[in-house]
Amino acid sequence: MPHRIIIQRYRGDGPVGPVYWPPGPPAPALVSETVRTVRDRTGAEVTSTAQIVAAPGLDCPPQSRITLPSGRVTTAIHVAAHTAPGLPVPESTEVFCQ
Repeated sequence: MPHRIIIQRYRGDGPVGPVYWPPGPPAPALVSETVRTVRDRTGAEVTSTAQIVAAPGLDCPPQSRITLPSGRVTTAIHVAAHTAPGLPVPESTEVFCQ
């Protein structure tokens, strides 16, 4: 994975807005900053301006803050774990960002 991202995991909502855990160590990933239409956790169609492919088990709940290699800070819209037991394809985690 040629890129590194930094994730501040979403912890919940506090009295003044979202609360995040401290940033984790840089995580290896493949980042594509392209515009796509995806569905968020409620099922609504939203625009994703960055997509991330990372190792399976990436700890990045929806609404987490992510710093991309370009320095842009974005928010995770949807996280999908891709597994294929018994098939000769790699497992991965895909994150769609605002």
